Amino acid sequence: MAYRHFEFIEKHVWTLGILTAVMVSLGGLAEITPLFVEANKVQPSEGVKPYDPLRLAGRDIYVREGCYLCHSQMIRALRFETQRYGAYSTASESVYDRPFQWGSKRTGPDLARVGGKYSDEWQRLHLMDPRQVVPQSNMPEYAWLALTLIDGKDMQARMRVLRLLGDPYTDADIKGAPKAVAGKTEMDALIAYLQGLGIDNEPQVPAAAASAAAPASAASAP
Repeated sequence: MAYRHFEFIEKHVWTLGILTAVMVSLGGLAEITPLFVEANKVQPSEGVKPYDPLRLAGRDIYVREGCYLCHSQMIRALRFETQRYGAYSTASESVYDRPFQWGSKRTGPDLARVGGKYSDEWQRLHLMDPRQVVPQSNMPEYAWLALTLIDGKDMQARMRVLRLLGDPYTDADIKGAPKAVAGKTEMDALIAYLQGLGIDNEPQVPAAAASAAAPASAASAP
């Protein structure tokens, strides 16, 4: 009897297609639903706030220019990582990142805690011509960013969309966006974004946890 049922399904393409789609859908839901539920449980860590208009513009420029292709923003819980870059990354500090900048591909150093490490002028020179400050750098120049002004109305539209996605921007925040970016260039915005990375949201890792991190290993380096 069971064989006849299987034979019927195999001989009727539409039946086979529908049942295959149902099974794939059920399997997909079984894998995706738990991840979705867990992701929505993540709450911002202390000090983490939505990006102000200038830093939000800078974050979008960072993504647009593909900076994430060479720089990750994910410090792993390994001793050689935390000794070099700082406290390891946690999901709660990236809740307002869409898309998030985690990853392990590093042509350049991880930037998760780069905020305040260098002056604004250093960052500007580095973006204008990286070899002025790092002679061995193979990073491209981004001098043209200093020629384009940030559009305040565009930032308001972006903030409204992010509020729909859950970012707690107020009406006053959105109204004040044009003033916050008035006269600012894309270069200014990108520098502001970089200078804020890890400043307000660096997690405080207990000493015991830090000492328990795995030892450095050249084989595991990216």
